[in-house]
Amino acid sequence: MHRSNLDCSDICTTAGNTLSRHPGYDANITRAVLEACRTACKACADECERHASMHEHCRVCAEACRRCEKACADLLDSLG
Repeated sequence: MHRSNLDCSDICTTAGNTLSRHPGYDANITRAVLEACRTACKACADECERHASMHEHCRVCAEACRRCEKACADLLDSLG
């Protein structure tokens, strides 16, 4: 597994954990976490897309990362 996969997984998990906590909401932290997640997903997808034609798991990973990258962008847009 490539380093970007592991970093992306850790950052996505952190984003999910942070966003699932309702009490004590802080918009600045939410934005920072979403930006980090979007950045990690973009980097991972970019890397996996380079190998997607040779490895099915890379294609699947790239698609999942692009969906997450878009979800983070959409959430950031909704925050204003």
